[in-house]
Amino acid sequence: MTESQQHANNLDSWSGSYAVRAETLAVSEVRALFSVVSRPEVVSLAGGMPYVAALPNELLQKSYEGMMAKRGLLAMQYGGGQGDPVLRDQIRELMALEGISSSIEDIVITTGSQHGLDLLSGLFLDEGDVVLAEGPSYVGALGIFNHYEAHVEHVYTDSDGMSPEALEEAIERMKKAGRTIKFLYLVTNFANPSGVTLSAERRPRILEICRRHHILVVEDNPYGLLYFDKPVPDALRSMDEEGVVYLGSFSKILVPGFRIGYVLAPPAIRDKMVLANESAILCPSSFGQMMISEYLSNADWKGQIDTFRGVYRERRDAALDAMAEYLPNLETTRPDGGFYLWVTLPEGIDSKAMLPLAVKELVAYTPGTAFYGDGTGHNKLRVCYSYPTPENIKIGIKRLANVINLQTELLETFTKKAH
Repeated sequence: MTESQQHANNLDSWSGSYAVRAETLAVSEVRALFSVVSRPEVVSLAGGMPYVAALPNELLQKSYEGMMAKRGLLAMQYGGGQGDPVLRDQIRELMALEGISSSIEDIVITTGSQHGLDLLSGLFLDEGDVVLAEGPSYVGALGIFNHYEAHVEHVYTDSDGMSPEALEEAIERMKKAGRTIKFLYLVTNFANPSGVTLSAERRPRILEICRRHHILVVEDNPYGLLYFDKPVPDALRSMDEEGVVYLGSFSKILVPGFRIGYVLAPPAIRDKMVLANESAILCPSSFGQMMISEYLSNADWKGQIDTFRGVYRERRDAALDAMAEYLPNLETTRPDGGFYLWVTLPEGIDSKAMLPLAVKELVAYTPGTAFYGDGTGHNKLRVCYSYPTPENIKIGIKRLANVINLQTELLETFTKKAH
């Protein structure tokens, strides 16, 4: 327990009454940055926020007016625990873009895909169970797995995504240790935080390994339609309907404020998820669902996604150009879509310890330790280019370079003196 947590407990008259799992709740390193990055003088390369200003206001205004005229009373009422059937049918069209054939009966609407992952984790994870995940992996998922007291076993990931050989080795190692593996969690396309995409060649190999070991695959895909040059390979779910649970979201391809996500699951899992959904929230927002449904019915949503692609491509290019100009010796991923660069610092420089210095230079990023369940990743950091303007991205990376170069010089000086 940290000193701040102990202080909070001393002030909390109920500190002895919480469930044991409440002790696992902590502010993530990403959330902790929010108060800093809200300062207008700070260039934030930290939070993964979509650039919602690229969505014309009139599209949502027309959707609101159309929805209220057609379904206004329904939108303000309770709905079913599985979600609006009209929207679920439209989601089928959305998923078909990545090769998925589905029935509306197997789709469950959730309050964002993060909620879907939480429901799924509650159904499957007991204390000490193992979740296999990329190394690095999405910080929000790690928080959920930690809350359910699971052990996250990171699997080596390179520029082509998760290594099948490393996955096989991790499974065998966990089994020899007597651990129970419940599922494999993957962000298959333009992953958060690495920006890498699981290659077409590796996808069937990953599925075959999990099938052979009877391990469920959880495919989280919020970024797949935000490719820059060519579509991503077909989804894992398109290759295995029984062994894959698919998570999707409107947060990145529309706006996050509606908090609408969805889960495509095999029937037995789907039934349990509907019950869990009803127990947790009764029903997802009817208003949010019907707004999105009206938007999908009448707006050129495919054209709007293409607009987002152009916006994020321009920002990706600005980030890579700035890295090449100001930090040419650092290794960074080169994503073909999505929001993120994953940067490797010189050995000996700690991105978490360096963050306060960066904030003083009026730039923020997310330290690499946020994306590992075991606390590693000290010499890594995530740059998010989705929200700042291209001009501010260049300014932010120049400021970041000043901090990194100073730390490198100090490290070199210390090393010389030590020898």
